[in-house]
Amino acid sequence: MKRSNIVLRYLLVSIMLLPLLNCSKNDDGDTMQMEEEIAPVVLDNEINDFVWRGLNEIYLWKDEVQNLADDRFETTDNYYTFLNGFNTPENLFSSLLYRTEDIDRFSFLVDDYVALEQSFQGNSKTNGLDFRLVRISGSDDVFGYIRYVALNSNASTKDIERGDLFTTVDGQQLNINNFRSLLFGDNDTYTLGLARIENNSITNTNETVELTKTDFTENPILISKVLNVSGTSIGYVMYNSFIANFDNELNNAIGDLKNQGITELVLDLRYNGGGRVSSAIALASMITGQFNGDVLIQQQWNSRYQAFFEQENPERLINRFRNTLADNTPINSLNLSKVYVLSTTGTASASELIINGLAPYIDVVQVGTNTTGKYTASITLYDSSNFGRDNANPNHQYALQPQVFKSANANGVTDYFEGLNPDIPVTYQNSSGATIPGENIANLGTLGDIDEPFLAKAIEVITGATSKTQSAKMNLNMIIEPVADSKDFSPLRKEMYADFIPLN
Repeated sequence: MKRSNIVLRYLLVSIMLLPLLNCSKNDDGDTMQMEEEIAPVVLDNEINDFVWRGLNEIYLWKDEVQNLADDRFETTDNYYTFLNGFNTPENLFSSLLYRTEDIDRFSFLVDDYVALEQSFQGNSKTNGLDFRLVRISGSDDVFGYIRYVALNSNASTKDIERGDLFTTVDGQQLNINNFRSLLFGDNDTYTLGLARIENNSITNTNETVELTKTDFTENPILISKVLNVSGTSIGYVMYNSFIANFDNELNNAIGDLKNQGITELVLDLRYNGGGRVSSAIALASMITGQFNGDVLIQQQWNSRYQAFFEQENPERLINRFRNTLADNTPINSLNLSKVYVLSTTGTASASELIINGLAPYIDVVQVGTNTTGKYTASITLYDSSNFGRDNANPNHQYALQPQVFKSANANGVTDYFEGLNPDIPVTYQNSSGATIPGENIANLGTLGDIDEPFLAKAIEVITGATSKTQSAKMNLNMIIEPVADSKDFSPLRKEMYADFIPLN
C-alpha cells in the first residue's frame, strides 16, 4: 500500500532555498553581483524532531492537535523554527498533547528507555512499599499510608506493614512541594518517620524505619487463596499489575483455585494500575473459558492507522478471548458466569479493560469506588527510522509512550474518562458521622482476611450474610484529599500498553 505523509522527514528533505539575487551591471556591464544567501535554520535539538515525528505518526488524538497536522509546516525552516521554540523535549511533548486536564492524562516521555523496558518486565528500583499520599484539606503538609508491602522486597524485611502512617522522610516533614524529591528522588536509602491517628489528628510516634531501593522484580500476584465462608468456596486473588512474565504463574494460581473447587471468584484490582494488554486478555479468558474466539475488545486508532488496518488487516483491530497463553500453554479457565472485582481510583487501564471487556458476557459485580477512567493503550516509540527498538539513535535514550488506541468492549462501550462506577459502593463513616467512599485509613484491615472491609463487602454480597467488619478505634472527621500514589512515579505508571507494529 502506498503511503503518503507518514513521517515528516520524508516530506521535507528536499526543500530548496532560493537565494535572493541583486542583479546589477559593473562598469563592464557583463558581471552579475549576488547578495549573500540566507542561511538555513539549524535544528537545536534532534530529540525535538523525534518527539514531533513520533506523535505525528501515531498519536491517538493527532487529528485534534493543529501543530501535528501533516501540512502544518511549509518548509524545513518553518519546522525547525517551531521546534527550536521549545528548550526541552519535555516542554515540546507536553505542548502537543490533547486536553491533558481531562482527556489525555496518561501519555508520557522518558529519558531512559532501559528503565522503562525493565518496568514492563516488573522490574524497577524500589524498596517494595506501595503507598498513597494524602493531605488534610487546607493544609500543605502531606502524609502517607501503606497499602501493601511487596513480597521478598527490602520493605518486607522491615518493621512496617499495611495501615502504617508516615509523615517525614529523613526528618523532614512531607509537604506538597517536597514529597517528590524526598520519596522519588535519587536517594536510594531514606528513613520514614511513622505516625498514628490520635485525638482526631495525625501524631508522630518517634518511630522510624530505614528503607533501601534495589533493582527488584515484584510478583504481581500478592495473594491467591480459597476462603470457605458459610458453605461457599470463594477464590480470592489480589493481582497488582499485568506483567507478561507472570502470565504462567497467574495461570497456575487460577488452576489451583479451580482444582480446589471454587464456585465464586473475588478479583482484587484496587491497586492495579494496568500493564500489558495480552495479559489482560489472558486473565479474562481464565475467568471465563466459554467465549473462546469471541471479541473481548475492539481497538480504535487515529484516522491514519484505523483506515490502514481496516483495509489491510481488520483482525488487527480485534482482541479475542483465547484458550492458550502466548507460549501456547493451555489456559486454566474457570467458566464463571459472574465475577466480583474490587476497585478503587487506583484501578486503571488494563484493570478497567477486564471490567468493561467482560461486561457484555458475564455479570461483573464491581465492589468499591470509581476506577481511574483510562480506556486507552500506549506503545513505546524509539528514535529510529520506523520507531522500533532496532537501530535506535545512540545519542540518547529518550522514548515516547503516547496513547495510540481506545479500547471498546464488544458493545462499543469506551470513553469512560470519569471511571467505571461500582455496583456495590464501599464507604465508611468518619467520627463526625459523614459517609466517605473508599478505604478508611484508620481501618484498612488485613488483605485476604474475611473481615477486611472491601473483601468483607464482596463476601456479604456472595453469601447474603451481613459482614462483621471491625470498627476503627480512632478516626478522622477531617476531609482527606488524595495527592499521589507510589505507582504514579514508577516508569510504567498507570498504563496499558501493546507492541508497536509500524505501517511500513
